[in-house]
Amino acid sequence: AMAGGLEPHLEALRRELRGPAVLSVLIALIVVAVTFLIWRFVQGRRSSRKAVLLLGLCDAGKTLLFARLLSGRYRDTQTSITDSSAVYRVSRDKSTNVTLIDLPGHESLRLQFLERFKAAARAIVFVVDSVAFQREVKDVAEFLYQVLVDSTVLRNAPALLIACNKQDVTMAKSAKLIQQQLEKELNTLRVTRSAAPTSLDASATGGPAQLGKKGKDFDFSQLPMKVEFVECSARGSKGEEGDADLEGLEKWLVKVA
Repeated sequence: AMAGGLEPHLEALRRELRGPAVLSVLIALIVVAVTFLIWRFVQGRRSSRKAVLLLGLCDAGKTLLFARLLSGRYRDTQTSITDSSAVYRVSRDKSTNVTLIDLPGHESLRLQFLERFKAAARAIVFVVDSVAFQREVKDVAEFLYQVLVDSTVLRNAPALLIACNKQDVTMAKSAKLIQQQLEKELNTLRVTRSAAPTSLDASATGGPAQLGKKGKDFDFSQLPMKVEFVECSARGSKGEEGDADLEGLEKWLVKVA
C-alpha cells in the first residue's frame, strides 16, 4: 500500500528529471567543469614560465640594471655578446622567485636570443635609454615591433614593462613622452609593413600578425598583454657610490612573479 502510494510521486520525479530544467542544469555544470579545466591548463602553462627577459638596444643599461637587481651594487659593464641569467628573489619569501635573463642588444644577436628564450618568458622588461631616445626612437620602435608581432609572444601574452632608464640624467625623456612617441612610431611601422609586398613564406603562414586594432591608431592598450611604463635609473643619482632608483621596477616584478 505504501509502495502504491509513493508510485505517483516517483513517476512525477522521473518526469522532472527528464525535463528541460534539469537538462539546463547539467549543461551549465558541464560548461563550468570545462571552463575550470581550461583555466587550470592555462595557469599550469603560465606557472611553468619563470623567466623575465631583459630586452633593449645596446647601451640601454640592461646589464647594469641586471647587476643592480641581483646585488644592489654598481659595476662597470660592456656590450653583451651572450645571455646572462640568475635567480632573482622578488621578496623576503624565498619561495617566490623568477629567473632574470639579460639578452644581448646588438642588432645581429638580439632576435636569435629572443627566439631561444621567448617561450619561457613570464614577463618582459624592455629597457629604453631615456637620454638617447629621441635619436634612437626608430630603432627602439623597430625592435619592439618585432617583439610584439612574434607569434609566441602574442600567444603567451607575457606582462610587458617599458623601463625608461637613465632618469638620473637631466636630458632624459619622461615615460609619458616615450610612450607617446613609441605609439606613434609603432603605428607608422604597422602601416608601412601592412602595405609592403607579402613574401611567399608569409603567404604560406597567413602573413605577419596584425599589431593593435585594424582601422584605429595604435596604442598599447590594444595589445593582449598588460603594458606598463616606469622611470628608473640603474646608475642612480649619486653614480657608482649611490643606490639605483629601481623602486617601480621592483614593485612590478613582485606583481608578475
